[in-house]
Amino acid sequence: MYIGKVIGTVVATIKIPHLEARKLLLVEQVNLRGEVTGYYDIAVDVAQSGPGDTVMVIDEGNGARQILGIDPGAVRAVIVGVVDEVALDG
Repeated sequence: MYIGKVIGTVVATIKIPHLEARKLLLVEQVNLRGEVTGYYDIAVDVAQSGPGDTVMVIDEGNGARQILGIDPGAVRAVIVGVVDEVALDG
């Protein structure tokens, strides 16, 4: 799981059946200070997030498929929450 920033949407006119009617978002991974790391994912959104939101992303295929309730399925990353705040000790 990682924290990311939604930087855009992905439009696909043709999708495999288990991705039809699902929103795909482009998410850039950030470190704990909110700085971009250079890594990104195209993630299925189940948290009703959008561009500009800071989000939690599960980046592991089996967990992603369990959240979406599909097996088998070609999914690796799923947005599972919108982050309100990150507080670090020290």
